[in-house]
Amino acid sequence: MPPSLNILIVGDIVGKAGRRAVTYLLPQIRQSHNVNLVIANGENAAGGKGLTPNTAEELFEAGVEIITSGNHIWQHREVYPLLDSEAPILRPLNYPQGAPGRGVLTCKDVAVINLMGRTFMPGALDCPFRAADQALTGLGDYRLIIVDMHAETTSEKAALAWYLDGRVSAVIGSHTHIPTVDTRLLPKGTAFVTDVGMVGPRDSILGVETGLVIDAFLSQLPTRFNTVERGPVVFNSVLVQVDDQSGRATGIERIDSEIA
Repeated sequence: MPPSLNILIVGDIVGKAGRRAVTYLLPQIRQSHNVNLVIANGENAAGGKGLTPNTAEELFEAGVEIITSGNHIWQHREVYPLLDSEAPILRPLNYPQGAPGRGVLTCKDVAVINLMGRTFMPGALDCPFRAADQALTGLGDYRLIIVDMHAETTSEKAALAWYLDGRVSAVIGSHTHIPTVDTRLLPKGTAFVTDVGMVGPRDSILGVETGLVIDAFLSQLPTRFNTVERGPVVFNSVLVQVDDQSGRATGIERIDSEIA
């Protein structure tokens, strides 16, 4: 293993348009940036909400090596057995005991922890801060640790990053689908970005047809959302460079692309 690892973390993949963009762009990015490991949030990969065995396999074939998720992972029950298998798919660690799947896994000497925030998020979740502490205790000698913090508020993501500074290699925010420009290294060597963004249709609202979202705000009535499958697609990701010996991040940069 090289002394420095390049780890690519890809934003929430939305629907068929997002999956197509990953299939087209990821091999190019892997080669051009000498990527050693690819992690992607796949909780919206199946029709804009949830993950299925078929869509997960499509992402793995495209070059994704670990799939993280969030609150939408439970949308399609057929994925539950896959969560309990050896497939490298994570659900947030801080769901109550007994939920299918796991929230921590290791790959290529890198440990990945999937957490979910509690502010403005559904469900009665355990504390992500304490869940992170327990996970780190169980990881023992692992030095290279990436955290996907799936949360709504910037403050909760930033608080977790500062809380874990020096104990993990990176805290990468997901969920809002909006890429932020605050990539930085914290003082003790943890890379952070509030939200990596999404891989999905540019001319949409978080991947959904704009008219449907506008109507929902105007009417305040329940609305069935459909994802946009045509038009330009944005690809949002961050590349984190990590020192293999110390586990400290040495760099973080945005890798953003767009295809017609």
